[in-house]
Amino acid sequence: MEVDYSGDIMTLNMGPQHPSTHGVLRLELKTDGEVIVDAMPHIGYLHRCFEKHAENVEYPGIIPFASRLDYIAAMNNELGYVLAVEKLMGITVNNRVRCIRVIMAELNRIASHLVAAGTYGLDMGSWTPFLHCFRDREKILDFFEETCGARLLYNYNWIGGMMCDLPPGLEGRIIEFLDYFEPLVEDLNRLLSYNYIFIKRTAGVGIIPPDMAISYGITGPNLRGSGVKFDVRKQEPYLGYDEFDFEVPVGKAEHGPIGSCYDRYMVRIWEVIQSCRIVRQAIAKLTPGDVQESVPKRVKPPVGEVYMRTECPRGELGFYIVSDGGTKPYRVKVKSPCFTVMSGFREYSRGGMLADIVAMVGSVDIVLGEIDR
Repeated sequence: MEVDYSGDIMTLNMGPQHPSTHGVLRLELKTDGEVIVDAMPHIGYLHRCFEKHAENVEYPGIIPFASRLDYIAAMNNELGYVLAVEKLMGITVNNRVRCIRVIMAELNRIASHLVAAGTYGLDMGSWTPFLHCFRDREKILDFFEETCGARLLYNYNWIGGMMCDLPPGLEGRIIEFLDYFEPLVEDLNRLLSYNYIFIKRTAGVGIIPPDMAISYGITGPNLRGSGVKFDVRKQEPYLGYDEFDFEVPVGKAEHGPIGSCYDRYMVRIWEVIQSCRIVRQAIAKLTPGDVQESVPKRVKPPVGEVYMRTECPRGELGFYIVSDGGTKPYRVKVKSPCFTVMSGFREYSRGGMLADIVAMVGSVDIVLGEIDR
């Protein structure tokens, strides 16, 4: 976006430790009065050498590191890595493992989107929706804790199976939660999504046109918020997602141009409902089986390489693994959806107002642990 500026340019630093950057991110802002001339993201404050660690740890030992990439959606992150290794080794899991993985991945997607919506409301000055979202997220974390003993970082997906089976009766309690939770999404909409002030703060702000989103490799809700109907679960199904009945929500430009902060926010709200549908279907498809029947005694893939991408709450997460035939990978490379969406931040923030920077950062729902890797 080309904008003519006149006047003195002032440089401001937002972060690296700022409550609205959702992690350790520094934005170098150049402003002409209240107008953003440039917004340069500075990353790397949270770098933990994941890819180098992976070269020095045996394949199963990498799973806990994968969980810590996007610590808000650890179940989805570790699933992507496990599926990549299984693809490299030619491992096929049984129906029970597939269904449990779908249940856990979609529950984590709901929990992640609740964090995104609640904190975004907080960024925009609304306190009550934050409490509602975190109240219901806690119920999902209770299910995770009951299943694998952890509430944030799980190590539940194993190569070839799961750490353990679902506790007795958990399926019924999940259905009870969904019956309780689904009507509350409309309560959240009345509190926040349809709030006049919230709409004015987000609609028409931070526009990412479809062509810009595609050119920067933006994926997930941020891409679908720009009206592009692409979801890895539909385009390249894994875990039998092609057998599930669900829709792929996209931005509708209800309050201004397509690809605004409001569109990206609403896509996440609609995705929560679709994830509830998927969880119900996955529970109905559950069959008896041993969740560890395909777990190899020693993980030693053949020489080769593999790329596996999955649809995580923040977009397409890809794992590229190169094997030299040993028990440790020769190379692990991660394609981060948060990194790609921040790579275009300078372009879609330019020309905006200084007061809207917080709205733009919150709308793309980044996690710095995944950007810095």
